Order: sequence, then structure tokens, then C-alpha cells
Amino acid sequence: MFFAPVMSRNTFVSPRAADLALQRFLQETLGAASPVQRQVQVSRDDQFTTLTLDVPGLAREQLKLSLEGSVAKLESVEGASRQVRYTWDLGHEIDAAKSNAKLEHGVLTLTLAKLEPQSKAVTLSIE
Repeated sequence: MFFAPVMSRNTFVSPRAADLALQRFLQETLGAASPVQRQVQVSRDDQFTTLTLDVPGLAREQLKLSLEGSVAKLESVEGASRQVRYTWDLGHEIDAAKSNAKLEHGVLTLTLAKLEPQSKAVTLSIE
């Protein structure tokens, strides 16, 4: 009898779409979402900075937005169906009175107004 060694080659098989979807789900669930999932579209003009991001599965009541100085923080409340946490430093003071947030079909749009600098100079009368 002849015994010949069996030669085998390991071939790379690309991940299937279901495997990739499972990987994205697990990364998001564990809080290590990939940069593609964390993309935020930003547009700026002279008066506003607009941030647009996807937050599927969350209702208005499940999100908390806070503005302080030039920092905007968005996070989901406890008990929400999924957890999100974002912080943006816009580089300009935010005028909360002129800003707004809109959630429609899982897309959150934050329109944050730039606060016009106010002069703090005081004039004193000379006696």
C-alpha cells in the first residue's frame, strides 16, 4: 500500500454579509462601534453649526441633550433600548435660545446657533 500525505491549502473565505452584520451589532452593543457607525455629518455657516446623526430605535424621551459653553452633549437616558453618548466641542459658544433639535425617522438633527460675542465693557462716569 501507498500512503501519500494529504496536501491541504487554507484558503481565505471572505466574511458573509450576515457575519459582518453580527459583528457590527456586537460592536455597537458593547460600546465599541466602528467609526462608520459613529459618523456625524457636520455643516457650518456664519450663524449655525448643524450636526446630523442616526439614532435608530430611540424616541425623543430617551435622549438628553445638554449645552454648556461651546460643548454639546447627547446621551441616552437610563432604560433606553440602546445606549448612545456623544460629546462635541464646537469651538464657539452656543446660543441655546436660538438652537433646536429635531428627531425624525431615527435621524437627529441639531441646529446649534453661534452666540454673538457681547462686549462686557462698562462705562463709568467721571466726577
